[in-house]
Amino acid sequence: MLLSRRNLLAAVPAAMAAQSIRDRRPTVQRHNPILTAFDARSPLSVGNGEFAFTADVTGLQTFPERYEKGCPLCTQSQWGWHSFPNPRGFSLETYRMTEDGYPVDSKGQLEAYNWLRENPHRLNLARIGLRLPPGEPTNIQQTLDLWSGVLSSRFEVAGEMVEVETCVHPLFDLLAVTLTSPLIDKGGLGIGIAFPYGSTGIHASDWTKPELHRTTVERRSERSLAFLRQLDGDHYFVALSWEGAAEFGLESEHDFTLRPRGPRIAFTVHFAPEALLTSATVRQTFDAAREYRAKFWNSGAAIGSENSELERRIVLSQYLTAIQSAGSLPPQETGLTCNSWYGKFHLEMYWWHTAHFALWGRAEMLERSFGYYERILPKARATARRQGYAGARWPKMVGPDGRESPSNVGPWLIWQQPHPIAIAELLYQAKPTRATLERYAPIVFESAEFMASFAKYEEQKGRYVLGPPLIPAQENHPPRETWNPTFELEYWADALETAQIWRRRLKLKEDDKWERVRTKLSRLPVQDGVYLAHENCPQTFAQRNRDHPSMLMAMGYLPGKLADAQTMRRTYQKVLESWKFSDTWGWDYGMMAMTAARLGDRKLAMEALLMDTPKNRWLPNGHTWQRENLPVYLPSNGALLSAVAMMRTLEGRTG
Repeated sequence: MLLSRRNLLAAVPAAMAAQSIRDRRPTVQRHNPILTAFDARSPLSVGNGEFAFTADVTGLQTFPERYEKGCPLCTQSQWGWHSFPNPRGFSLETYRMTEDGYPVDSKGQLEAYNWLRENPHRLNLARIGLRLPPGEPTNIQQTLDLWSGVLSSRFEVAGEMVEVETCVHPLFDLLAVTLTSPLIDKGGLGIGIAFPYGSTGIHASDWTKPELHRTTVERRSERSLAFLRQLDGDHYFVALSWEGAAEFGLESEHDFTLRPRGPRIAFTVHFAPEALLTSATVRQTFDAAREYRAKFWNSGAAIGSENSELERRIVLSQYLTAIQSAGSLPPQETGLTCNSWYGKFHLEMYWWHTAHFALWGRAEMLERSFGYYERILPKARATARRQGYAGARWPKMVGPDGRESPSNVGPWLIWQQPHPIAIAELLYQAKPTRATLERYAPIVFESAEFMASFAKYEEQKGRYVLGPPLIPAQENHPPRETWNPTFELEYWADALETAQIWRRRLKLKEDDKWERVRTKLSRLPVQDGVYLAHENCPQTFAQRNRDHPSMLMAMGYLPGKLADAQTMRRTYQKVLESWKFSDTWGWDYGMMAMTAARLGDRKLAMEALLMDTPKNRWLPNGHTWQRENLPVYLPSNGALLSAVAMMRTLEGRTG
């Protein structure tokens, strides 16, 4: 029996192997990342979902140059964005669209195309590192305690030991640090804080243009000071507070040094978009971090595995998504670690980033970002109207303002359109109240309205067709030659059915148009006994074997009500035989495991999760490196957690 999306969540608490509270801590801590040397691809991060700080082996950002070709060391927040000046007034409203309203063509308007894509971009708020005497750090021992969220770092330099503890407050965008070393008394150790200009690069920093931004000391006392940062039309505030004796000095216009005296210093750095109204001491921050992180691990579902590597990936994925993907905005692919696509988020990835929170019994962490859809609903409606559709069409690549980014791919995608319906249903299953229905019904109904109007009725065959134009989840297909993609057809049917259920729950009459589209959708396209990416594939399956094997999602990620299990089983085998796995993405492996689980093959699902391919190699810090400009890829972590939840739930259902 297939498990539907609606009863999947309800089955999770009973099916997931809930360990007792006393058992959870050792399970978590045995996977604490431990580093004994520089690893440019695997720095460690601390954070709270709204703010994250990524450190090198010193516990701070002391050697950023060693990470330039790996994973940059950044300090990022959900609110920290910057835009370059726009003297020519570029806007989506004045951008030249295609005849049917798509912002895809850059010819003759490349400057506008680039500005709209690159702005706003997420900002590296500061670089905070040690000022050390010359010499290579030795005897490095760094541990990230996942249970407490505290990063402990020990190393020697110039013959002396240095010990650093680093954490982030759970409620404030505040970094707390304790530093102990004989070097302090000898005057050989300082703390540097430097501020960059904005950049569209992966490092989110430009250190070469000091004249384009301002750093002003707004307030100063014996043991604290506050900075005002101004970058073009953007600004933010930073407060530095320390305990113990120290001297503060200016190195250059945007570079400052705190020189402590005595064997130990503790300090906090608090970031905020407006003037700081509250703060916390170092001790309060460490206590709050430990309490909050322990509460996180003791909440929701827990699961152990006989496979230690799978268990490591599960534990690290829970930690990383909690600090990177559980904020007030949808996460970018790289979370709050560094920038991908200028720091913007991709809404077709939203489910893969966040749905697992609900599946693991932490729906409140998902709900934090879902309100973004409410805020951008007017713009989504305007997009649909511009293109001749009803309802709301959700953007693909987007920033906090909700404005679509021009692209030769993104505006053609459609598989992000049903996501809000699927997520709203997960939130309702977690909190099945009328208040949930009333709050999210506009998102559900406007999404369904667009989906129904997007489908075109083909009189000759008596069916509704999706596209053209569209690009399916497997993005290597031309938009005006593509229609009826397998996965999107299944998703359309599933989401429209869910939207009708929401109408019934609210005692509303079912929508006749939605039902006509749902019941008369085209059949899933099949060729040679396997599902195709879409109906008009001009080449054989084996010649379209790169990017996402998206046809598998029709029965896996989705219940597969339009799909045939035997056809899907043959399709899965065909993928295993012919796909170019070096040209996939990290979330494809969790996605494949979900399909194997739906087909009742646990062994195949496990093989998918642990497949040894370049895009599925998990680093010591729990991230999956994809390429040089994508060293962190959080959809991999979310997909793994969702797949494990489904696998365990289906096993529980079948006994």
